[in-house]
Amino acid sequence: MAAPLRLIEVIIAEDPPKRFDKAIARDVPEEAALSRSRLAKLIADGAVRRGDEVITDPRAKVDAGDVLVISVPEAEESHIGPEDIPLEVVYEDDDLIVVNKPAGMVVHPAPGTPSGTLVNALLHHFGGELSGVGGSKRPGIVHRIDKETSGLLVVAKSDAAHHGLAAQFAKHTAERHYIAVVHGAPDQADPRLGGVKGASFETGNILKITTQLARHKTDRQRQAVLFSGGRHAVTRARIVETFGSPAQATLVECWLETGRTHQIRVHMAHAGHGLIGDPTYGGRRKLNAKAIGDGAVEAARAFPRQALHAATLGFVHPISGEKLSFEAPLPRDMVELIEALKNG
Repeated sequence: MAAPLRLIEVIIAEDPPKRFDKAIARDVPEEAALSRSRLAKLIADGAVRRGDEVITDPRAKVDAGDVLVISVPEAEESHIGPEDIPLEVVYEDDDLIVVNKPAGMVVHPAPGTPSGTLVNALLHHFGGELSGVGGSKRPGIVHRIDKETSGLLVVAKSDAAHHGLAAQFAKHTAERHYIAVVHGAPDQADPRLGGVKGASFETGNILKITTQLARHKTDRQRQAVLFSGGRHAVTRARIVETFGSPAQATLVECWLETGRTHQIRVHMAHAGHGLIGDPTYGGRRKLNAKAIGDGAVEAARAFPRQALHAATLGFVHPISGEKLSFEAPLPRDMVELIEALKNG
């Protein structure tokens, strides 16, 4: 084990949970910024002592008044390599960075995409000035957007920032608004939507979609709508502008009460308003040239990705407590798509 960077003392308070790991997670000082998963690894690695006793069993007995010492090792170098990839930095300080991710960039390396990701780019951008997250000198990813979705992401540069940001996303207090172009018009006046399970309307013609989401049983790359099991998911959408007569496509603003994989894409498709360009959930729906024009039909047909952009992002700074809010303008490809839909 690397030489300890810091020692953290934990005094177990009254009425501790029976399990050691739950007790230490409850009573570890907030400023230590150690998540449950990080604590679990430290326990397993033999980094927690009670006097001369090293405790590695997460189910060990613990008593009120026990004094524990956690040896938190210095962050190790990440196995992910830095790559000189351009980044659009919207905001950066010692604790976090906000970037405007382009469409086509994966957020984190995976077996299918081991390089060329946002994390690779961030490691190069930070150079050696990264205190580390979860025991490794790597950026702290607290939320993601799909490869072919553009827009705003906040990334932590330290354990403390990661801990604070992750808590906000877990509690759904971070504000995220997206701009999308969808087939048809999700309008309260459409009687068909009244028969879509999980769909309802709120004041102001705001479509609310409430379902459970889970990985598709046969296609592991897709998410499926469920009404039992899975994870609770709520999306809201409002019409910004419609195109064609009758409406063939709509510019919508969507916002998330929860943040699940592919949530906006699968929810809008469930409501019958799949995103233009979405190869997974968009379906085979096509625009009617008589209602919107040949140019618009061709622009929608040729659009190479789901028309989705993470436009605004708001959260409380995990260290300073300041309320931060950011906006990213629509990328050129979506601007050109909208112009084509307007002009036919």
